Amino acid sequence: MLRFCDGDAKAFDVLFARHAAQVRAYLHRLTGSGASADDLTQTTFLSVVKGRGRFMRGAAFKPWLYAIATNAARDLHRRRRGEELTAEPTSGEVVEPKVRDAGLERTVREALVQLPEQQRTAILMHRFEGMSFAEIALAQGVSEGAVKVRAHRGYERLREILRGVWSGS
Repeated sequence: MLRFCDGDAKAFDVLFARHAAQVRAYLHRLTGSGASADDLTQTTFLSVVKGRGRFMRGAAFKPWLYAIATNAARDLHRRRRGEELTAEPTSGEVVEPKVRDAGLERTVREALVQLPEQQRTAILMHRFEGMSFAEIALAQGVSEGAVKVRAHRGYERLREILRGVWSGS
């Protein structure tokens, strides 16, 4: 990112190649729409280009990028008011175990939709994007403790919603 900020246009190509697929997968889980995820991915990286002057040297790029992506999704949601954010992944975008239970995946997606946005976003970033709580805190502009509380409450709520879906719970 620093090379791009210093005017190296090819550095943007590297950033895009390295992060676009993950950002698109995250946005698809967040919005539930492949078309929206495609549009939002473009919007996110356009915002990176436009906002490169605001990138703080020494800051981590990934949390900054995910903050932009999350804000783009929020803006879309505000424009669409009536549509709910979902957490539906696109097949092939996320590496999962070879044996998949489509019914269980659908049930978990439906449960994620029931969570408040802050809890759902914390869980998606942590569980599906592999981001640390510190990175999520940077992306959301809150303390690491706040992110841990959001994730903990979200996971607890998911357990309540999913109680009885699989044996031994």
